[in-house]
Amino acid sequence: MTEHKIPLAAVIGCPIAHSKSPQLHRHWLTTNEIAGHYMPMHVEPDDLEAVVRMMPRMGFVGANVTIPHKEAIMEIADKVTDRAKLMGAANTLIFREDGSIVADNTDGYGFITNLHEGAPDWDPKSGPATVFGAGGASRAVIASLIEAGVPEIRITNRTRSRAEDLAETFGARITVIDWVQSGNIIEDAALIVNTTSLGMVGQRPLRVPLDGLHAGIVVTDLVYAPLKTKLLLAAEDAGCTVVDGLGMLLHQAAPGFERWFGQRPEVDMSARTAATG
Repeated sequence: MTEHKIPLAAVIGCPIAHSKSPQLHRHWLTTNEIAGHYMPMHVEPDDLEAVVRMMPRMGFVGANVTIPHKEAIMEIADKVTDRAKLMGAANTLIFREDGSIVADNTDGYGFITNLHEGAPDWDPKSGPATVFGAGGASRAVIASLIEAGVPEIRITNRTRSRAEDLAETFGARITVIDWVQSGNIIEDAALIVNTTSLGMVGQRPLRVPLDGLHAGIVVTDLVYAPLKTKLLLAAEDAGCTVVDGLGMLLHQAAPGFERWFGQRPEVDMSARTAATG
C-alpha cells in the first residue's frame, strides 16, 4: 500500500518574515480540511534556482514568489504563461509531476477582482486611470486595466524612464507624466491606483498633492500595511470610493491554492481576518 503524500507549498522571498501569505493559506487549509502545509522560505538570490529545482522532489506542489525573485524566476521556469510574459514577472509556481516548473502571474487577476468587489459601480470605460509607480506591480495593474477596457492610463513614476519602458510595452493607451506633475492628473481621473511602496509601514510617505480628489473617483492602494493608508484616508475624506489593498492579496492567492490543493478557497471576512491576524 502506497502512502498518500502530503502536499506542500511555500512562499519564497528575501526577506519573507513579514509575509501574510502563510497565515492566509493555513486558514484555507484548515477550513477546507486539507492535509497540507504552506510555509515561508527565506531564499537568497544566489540560491534561488537550486532551491526551486529541488522543491518538487521534496513533495512541494507549488509556491508563491515575492520580492526580489519575481523577475528572476522567469529565467528558471520551464514554462511561462502568456500573462506572466506580458507582466515580465511571476508570482505563482506550479510543480508538475515530472518535476517541471510552470510560472504564472495572478497579480492582475487579484487586482481587478478586488477592484470590482470593492467598487462595484466602477465602469472601466468611464474615464482615465492614474497609476503611481512603474515597478512589477504596476505592470500587472496596467495589463488588467487595458484588458478591462480603460481608455487611457497615465503613469507617473519618480524615475521617468521606467514609466516610459511601460509605455513602450503597453502601447498607445499609456501616457507618461512627470512625477512633479502627479498632483495634476487626479481631478479628472475616474480611478487612482498607488502601486508604489510609498506610504507602507517603514517606507517614506506618498508625497503627492491630493487636493484634486473628489466624490466620483475610485481610489485604491496596493499597500495593505497599514490597511488605511494616508492616500485612502484623504480619499475617504473627499468622498471617493476607496478600496484597500488586502483584497488583492487574497484574490491573487486563491488561483494558486486551487491549483495546488484542488479546492477553490473562499475569499471572505474570515480570510481577511486570517491574513491580518
